[in-house]
Amino acid sequence: MNTHPPFTSPTGPTPPPRPPAQHRRTRRRAGRPADLRFLLDGTSTPTRASTLTPPTSPVSWPTWWPARTVLDPACGTGALLRAVTTRPDQELYAQDSAPELAALTALRLALHTRAVVRAATGDTLRADAHPQLHADAVLCHPPFNERNWGHDELAYDPRWEYGFPARTESELAWVQHALARLKGGGTAVLLMPPAAASRRSGRRIRADLLRRGALRAVVALPVGAAPPYNIPLHLWVLRRPEKAPAQPEVLLADTGQFAADGRGGPDWRDVGEAVLDAWRAFDRAGTLDERPGLARSLPVIDLLDDDVDLAPARHLPPPTAAEGTGALTAVRENLGATLRLTADLTPPPAEAAHPVPRWPLTTIGELARGGALALRTGGNGGHARVPVLTDHDVLAGTAPSGSLPESDEEAVLVEPGDVVVPVLGGGSMARVIDDATGGAALGRNLVLLRPERTALDPWFLAGFLRGTANNRQASSYASTATRLDVRRLQLPRLPLDEQRRYGARFRALDEFERALRRAGRLGEQLVRGMYDGLTDGTVAPD
Repeated sequence: MNTHPPFTSPTGPTPPPRPPAQHRRTRRRAGRPADLRFLLDGTSTPTRASTLTPPTSPVSWPTWWPARTVLDPACGTGALLRAVTTRPDQELYAQDSAPELAALTALRLALHTRAVVRAATGDTLRADAHPQLHADAVLCHPPFNERNWGHDELAYDPRWEYGFPARTESELAWVQHALARLKGGGTAVLLMPPAAASRRSGRRIRADLLRRGALRAVVALPVGAAPPYNIPLHLWVLRRPEKAPAQPEVLLADTGQFAADGRGGPDWRDVGEAVLDAWRAFDRAGTLDERPGLARSLPVIDLLDDDVDLAPARHLPPPTAAEGTGALTAVRENLGATLRLTADLTPPPAEAAHPVPRWPLTTIGELARGGALALRTGGNGGHARVPVLTDHDVLAGTAPSGSLPESDEEAVLVEPGDVVVPVLGGGSMARVIDDATGGAALGRNLVLLRPERTALDPWFLAGFLRGTANNRQASSYASTATRLDVRRLQLPRLPLDEQRRYGARFRALDEFERALRRAGRLGEQLVRGMYDGLTDGTVAPD
């Protein structure tokens, strides 16, 4: 007997057939809610997504408000609604322009929660599926920078209470849609591009949102909060005003100080605790004392100038001298520790091999045809809302930082132990995917090699692919670019035990290279901090 409440599910195109192995797994596992949840999660969001949306990340901050009725008008795969704190008699509303995503959201929510789920398909701005809804909360990660959002046909829409958005201000149209679907006193939380806080074309709407007390907070997040992952997005907190406040204030916060160097991204637990603490104090008292470098509240009248610029960094006081020098001391200590680690990882003196071995060679193309490895190329789009590993990330040794436009194309997701090779630029580089990077989507101009572990060691594979002579013989040259034909790269035929000997040495070289890069980043951070401290007076010259 099905104990889950009924839900509405939109119709859409039949999903593409699964691979044969997945068909077999479906027949074995399907039948129980837990099994269906496993299958649905596997078709939409890879394992990596769980590490990108920890309990204190921006995706789950909406759990501050255990609302009874919640709407996500651009639901995607339903991640925001799944993060909502459950309560009795809850109703969750969703809409997305992609039928398959709306259906997937409905199914995932039906398995995840006992709330009534109502999901619909359609362009939210042009064809709102819930026009009579007055929700307790609206959560939304709207599409950014859309020119064709309905500017011409929606000129007299009643939702534009705060002004008619310009064609280039699609995000402000979503803001007003969210406010229009709230009940009095209801709260909306939207992820916004940083440009929406300062573009001149949106200053009139921003000013009216401030005057009427609808915009309550703007929080600048570190890079990596949500797609696009290479931009420090803003979090806008809005509340539908029941009456105009006498002397409204707005909370401005900047969590850029929590940005992490290298792989792994910021510590979302620290980010969440800092922002939650500031928001709760502000929401309780209506004002917030200055927290230098992090947060403050400002009277709305102070922001109503010609620009109505709401970028938090432009209004926050700098860190105090003690905080600034303390941070520089910490960077200096980290740099010292990294330099000592780099010295420890320095390779031992090279010993000449006598005689020089002459191995039998094979190519990547031959190994792929023989089943010793699988070869995939990066795509141009996909539905998986995960960070994208770009060729720049591979070359720089940094965390995935790109994003892919949504399309019907299936994204290629990397797994730990894969080897990724850039095909443009003329450099010799190959990166073995670690646990922190696993689950990211493969970007353009990258080739993924997935070795069969019983035949190939991944570190052996990556190390030999980095040989200069190997890359030279496999490259083709145009007038302005060099392109690598990965299938022509050569590899010696060695027993697995011998591969692992070489692989261990290549892995040690990779650790040494990463330590050098980290030392370089820390050195740049220390130098930049010293310049900033000396020029703003927080660091004494003596």
